[in-house]
Amino acid sequence: MSFKALLVYPEMPPTFWSMKYALPFIGKKASLPPLGLLTVAALLPREWDLTLVDMNVEPLTDAAVAGADIVFTSSMIVQKDSLERVVRLCKEHGRRVVAGGPFPTTSPERIEGVDHFVLNEAEITLAPFLRDFERGRAERIYSDPARPDIALTPLPRFDLLRRGKYSSMAIQYSRGCPHSCEFCDIIELFGRTPRTKSPAQVLNEMSTLYEEGWRGSLFVVDDNFIGNKREVRVLLPQIASWQKERNYPFTLFTEATLDLAEDDGLMEGMVEAGFNMVFLGIETPDRCTLESVGKRQNLRSDMLSSVRTIQDRGMEVAGGFVIGFDTDPEDIFDRQIRFIQDAAIPTAMVGLLTAIPNTRLYKRLAAEGRLTDESSGNNTHDLRLNFVPRMELRKLLAGYKRVLAEIYKPSRYFSRCLDLLRNLKIHRTSHRRVHAAEVRAFLLSLLVQTFSRYSWAYMGFLVKGFFARPRMVAETVTMAIKGHHYFKMTRNLLEVDRFKRSLDELAKSLEERVRTATTQDLDRTLTELVTYRDRSAARMRRRYRRLNRDFRVYADEAIASFQATIDQLVVARDPGTGRGGG
Repeated sequence: MSFKALLVYPEMPPTFWSMKYALPFIGKKASLPPLGLLTVAALLPREWDLTLVDMNVEPLTDAAVAGADIVFTSSMIVQKDSLERVVRLCKEHGRRVVAGGPFPTTSPERIEGVDHFVLNEAEITLAPFLRDFERGRAERIYSDPARPDIALTPLPRFDLLRRGKYSSMAIQYSRGCPHSCEFCDIIELFGRTPRTKSPAQVLNEMSTLYEEGWRGSLFVVDDNFIGNKREVRVLLPQIASWQKERNYPFTLFTEATLDLAEDDGLMEGMVEAGFNMVFLGIETPDRCTLESVGKRQNLRSDMLSSVRTIQDRGMEVAGGFVIGFDTDPEDIFDRQIRFIQDAAIPTAMVGLLTAIPNTRLYKRLAAEGRLTDESSGNNTHDLRLNFVPRMELRKLLAGYKRVLAEIYKPSRYFSRCLDLLRNLKIHRTSHRRVHAAEVRAFLLSLLVQTFSRYSWAYMGFLVKGFFARPRMVAETVTMAIKGHHYFKMTRNLLEVDRFKRSLDELAKSLEERVRTATTQDLDRTLTELVTYRDRSAARMRRRYRRLNRDFRVYADEAIASFQATIDQLVVARDPGTGRGGG
């Protein structure tokens, strides 16, 4: 029996990861394709008619939903709001919705309107659902904690993609991680024994993309690419041989752990295979904190030296950092800033600690009675914690914002970029012709960034970078363009925060004024409050419109809270004045 299936990937909000404000320079819509959904598509019956809609590159239309028999979605926690809109649209058209992926797997109870949950890993749970669905008796939840052999996973359906809309393609080699960091959900989702695909599978996926015309960046999406070092050593020479035969059509990047720096052969193998960047979970420069959260792989050597060792081999280090651990010392903010600068890490993803469901951290905080909410999945600029921290909250948030403001101050960012260019061994992928798309990106960068508020820092970096490493012009321009995204993200984040704080301060001021009002001036105070209430909506809307459209959602709750406070003040003092306001 054949069905028309619509596969929908919900929209990602703007984050430091999304590169939303850098992508227009290269004419792209999204950084990465939804590899999970492409894999699900490969597991669906061949006779089914499949359509993919990635909402990060194109809108989900009524016609697309109405034309489907069933809708499949995959999502992370950060896509929760968009997923809700997808489900609502499907319900309006009477279409059944199947939800899977990390968010539904960890928190199905937080998702309403979904008809069927296919949880955990699709290689195991999708087949029982399909069997029951075709018989007309599908159940609501399909869950199985077993770990499938991903050597049996089929080739993702790359043919469903609009490849020209993405800045990078993606493949997966392994799932799982041998480490046990308290705050990480990877081991909960995929286990502590890394499972790998065969080298033949990986090369087949690369060949498929190559034959379909893809050239350029390719992300190996593993959460820890070197989790199974023995198998990786077998894979890397085969990738290197494949790349050499085709004159290195792909530049590879991935995620790993800091102990990569201890293995010369592994680093050399990655460079030979074409890896020019690796993302590392550095988390914190405080060794006591690393020990307390189980990040012992970062304690085996000096972290700063390890970063420089990897850079010296020809791979840029991007880093993940976390603030909000129980053992964070008072000077953690200055230490984070100093480490990021000294290590020359331009792409430093600094986030607030968040307790993700099913992690050891989540369970510990729940047992201690310190959980206050569920995680939003956005720990870089949704300035809320879902638990009670050890450090005073106001101090923690102020310190976090200072770290972001400092590391993404243009002069500091470009200084790190320049240091990286000087530290970085020239990679074999730099020995190539600059493509037309990169020339276009450079010209657009000159047009936009030369006349930006950080133009002097930008121009100074380009000149110094071109002279320091003339054979790495493409890398220099890429760093400059990424900087535009980071600067805009940071500026918008801090502007929204100032807006929210000003509303909070004004509400407190008015509360104090009402509290201390005497009988003689109470009438005048109430009159002022009513007048302010009636005018505040217009005033807030004007200031709200000055915020970046992408960030207004983070101010909505503050506006509602402020308006409610004003209304309550008026009604509490004189219920008769509450008429007609708001």
